[in-house]
Amino acid sequence: MVWGVIAYDTRSPLILIDGTMIAQRYVHDILQPHVLPFMAELPRAIFQQDNARPHTARMPQDCFRHITTLSWLARSPDMPPIEHVCDHLGRQVGQPTSLVELEARLQELWNEMFQDIIRSLYASIPVRIVSCIRAKGDSTEY
Repeated sequence: MVWGVIAYDTRSPLILIDGTMIAQRYVHDILQPHVLPFMAELPRAIFQQDNARPHTARMPQDCFRHITTLSWLARSPDMPPIEHVCDHLGRQVGQPTSLVELEARLQELWNEMFQDIIRSLYASIPVRIVSCIRAKGDSTEY
């Protein structure tokens, strides 16, 4: 599993996780060491995550007492910019022949990705929202 956070002018380190993600692990391995410090540096930021079970359990939700979060409906389209970053990485990664090679390539791509790519995704949000509304919540061209 691969995890990362993006913001308009910055991003977190890319975290590679071996094994299954459960709520307790999400809190101890992701939220406490990475998300909470990252969000503390961006005081007006809004944190968005999907509705994966480890994200919606009580334990992770308790971590968000002092962070503004964006509610995300369980069946809403994948409109978050991070989904498009993942697509970008997937198109660039090539055909690694081992897990070690895949991890190294993902780290390299994440670290070398221009922040302008992320900024353009944020700038496209209004257009993506309009497309989603026109499609009545169905898939869009994005």
